[in-house]
Parts: sequence; C-alpha cells; structure tokens
Amino acid sequence: MVNLIEELRWRGLLHDMIAGTEEQMLKEPTMGYVGFDPTAESLHIGSLVPILLLVHMQRAGHKPIALIGGATGMIGDPTGKSEERNLLDENTLARNVAGIKSQLEKFLDFDPANPSAAVLVNNFDWFKDISFIGFLRDVGKHLTVNYMMAKDSVKKRIEGDTGISYTEFAYQLMQGYDFYHLYTTMGCKLQFGGSDQWGNITTGTELIRRMTKGQGEAFAFTCPLIKKADGGKFGKTEKGNVWLDAKRTSPYQFYQFWLNASDEDAQNWIKIFTFLSRTQIEELLTQHSEAPHLRLLQKRLAQELTTLVHSQSDYEFAVQASGILFNADTTELLKGLNEELLLQVLEGVPTVQMPLSQFANGVDVVTLLAQSAVFPSKGEARKMITGGGVSLNKQKVEEVGTIIGAENLLHGKYLLVQKGRKNYYLLIAE
Repeated sequence: MVNLIEELRWRGLLHDMIAGTEEQMLKEPTMGYVGFDPTAESLHIGSLVPILLLVHMQRAGHKPIALIGGATGMIGDPTGKSEERNLLDENTLARNVAGIKSQLEKFLDFDPANPSAAVLVNNFDWFKDISFIGFLRDVGKHLTVNYMMAKDSVKKRIEGDTGISYTEFAYQLMQGYDFYHLYTTMGCKLQFGGSDQWGNITTGTELIRRMTKGQGEAFAFTCPLIKKADGGKFGKTEKGNVWLDAKRTSPYQFYQFWLNASDEDAQNWIKIFTFLSRTQIEELLTQHSEAPHLRLLQKRLAQELTTLVHSQSDYEFAVQASGILFNADTTELLKGLNEELLLQVLEGVPTVQMPLSQFANGVDVVTLLAQSAVFPSKGEARKMITGGGVSLNKQKVEEVGTIIGAENLLHGKYLLVQKGRKNYYLLIAE
C-alpha cells in the first residue's frame, strides 16, 4: 500500500490522528469518509481540502465516502460558531445536496467497477427512520453528558454569552452515529476532517467502541485549517466566498484568486492544493526563489486549480483575459467577452459615467477624452493621440479627428480607454 499518511504529512495536510491509523492504512485498503455540510448549493474553496483528501485516498487505493449531512444540516454544528445558525427547510436542503453531489462527481470516480470507487451517502437516509425515543435509548445512553461537555466546541459555547441549545448540543452525537452507521453497514473504519472537527470525530470513534462493547476498531485523522499568511481568512475576498460553482465565482475570478496569492501562501498552497509530485514542487520552489518576480509558483498554482475545478479551456481563457490590460493584441478577445465577463476582467478600473445621447450622432475623440476628464484638456488629448499613446477598446487611435459613435461601444454602453501604457478608464454610457 502507498503510505497515504506520509504523503499527507509532507504536504502539510496532517494535523492529528488516532494511534494505529497509519498502520491500518498500510495493512489493507480502508474505507474512510468525510462530511460536507449542505448549507449552500455549491461548495467553496474551503471545502477543497476534504475533497482533495478523498482524491488522495482513492489514488492510494483506499475507498472514499463523501457524506452529505442532509440530516445534520437541519441541526447545525456548533463548531467554530458563536451563535446558532438558521435551520434549513427540506426543499432547500434537497437542492443543496443535489448541487454538492454534482460537484463531487467532477473530482471522484464513482464507477462501481473500480475497486476504489467512491461512494456518496446522505445521512438523512438513515436518520429519517429513527425515532427520537429510539435514538435516546439505543445511542444516547452510551455517552455521558460529562464526556460531551468536555469537547471544546461545546465548552466554548457554554462559556459564551449565547450558550448552546439542546439541538446543537446533540450534533456531535448525531455525527458520531454517522460513523457508527457507516462502520456497521459498510465496514467504514476511518473518518477525517478539519482540525476543528476533532471533538466530533473522536465522539464517533468512542461511540463505535462503546456500542460494539470494545470490539470495534475505528480510526481518524484531521488536517490543519488553512489560513493566509497575513492573518486573513482563507477563501474570502471582498465579494465573499470563492465558490467552486462557475455561476457564483467565474473561472476568471477563481484563477485570479490563486494568481494573487502571496509568496508565502503560494509556497504552502502548492503542496496542499495540487497533485504535483515532491520533485516537481521542489523544482518550482527553487525556480521561484531564483526569480520571484516571475511569480512562477502563483501561475502554476492558478493553472492546476483552475484546470482541476473548471477545465483546461477555462484556464486558457482566464490567462488570455488576464492579459487584456497588458497585451496589445487583445481587441477581438475584448469584443468577444459577454457583459458579465467584461466587468469581471475590468474590475478595479476607474469608471466614468457619460450620457448615451452623446454618442448618438458621434463625437470626436479629442472632445470625448476631454469631457470625460481622462485628459485635463483637448490639447493634451490631441498631443498624446498624435504620439500614439491612446487606445480605445485596445485599438490604437490613429487620427485626432476620429469620430466615436454608439457602434464603438461594447454591449452598447462600454468604452475602454487606455492612456499611455498603464492608465485605463472605463467609460459607461447610460
């Protein structure tokens, strides 16, 4: 067997584990699971680590299970939360579960013919038939309140201002039962997740031990929570989460997130988020240290992740789009962007509002540039056009008498003005 634990260790993906876990995974192909909380129709990049752990498992010859918490999603995990979250109704949960399922199928092989085929389960399927009395009698009696209150996630909430409801207090018992159910029905011996889940995960191993009267063997490991070197929250931008769904976060924006990583983050993330070999990564790190200004690490990181999560064509487009403001031969590419992508690519470019009526009969370019305040005067605009320093929609203005009409506007309202090599303005005609 491939030593999966050793692989995760050098990649910085191992935080803690129960004794015997590494030996178990070297002894035989092992079934292991990780849970996903269906709070939205799409997963975000904070979920990439557990997804990649499932892929690592499958590649190492083990059998991964992705559990979607259709039942526990109705309850709410108190881990890392300062207050109780809103509970979701069944229709919303069903929609979210379906969305997450379709995303996981992009990363994992679910073909039953594969000995290491991934399995997708929803804990609502077994919880829906369990009565409250039956759960208390058959499961609840095996764990003491003292044991459950000792968990950090519970302790912090009890000591806080808001306290914790019985609903959320019972969450760890439900998650523990998930492990027991998978253990008894499918032979699943392993659970893994983020380090903040250690308390819930070990509740599962303890429940298995007690419900099997000490006969059951269960194992677990956790990975560290990913943080940014500057202390900022990983996976967050000014616009919020970076999603895996292209409708929520476009492939271009997704690519830009990784491309803009700091050197320190890129050095860590290239090991965590890619499947590049140790030799490839060490070579990249050496090349980066010799020429950090080339940002080779960030470019490779963005390439690997955009291709993995979206597609090769999405990656290639993102690279092209990223060069729109820096390359001269991008006129046709700029014109080919739909309005949504155009605004994404030009995000951050200063905008100038102008009346659409001004373009109805055409306006000479010198007047337009002066009235829009791109240039302080017609004289300066004329001078730079004569010197070849002005472009509209990435096309150089050759004559000072050029007339700009509505037909020159992208999507009937946008005009990208380039002044010199680096100064851009987006005129918006409405």
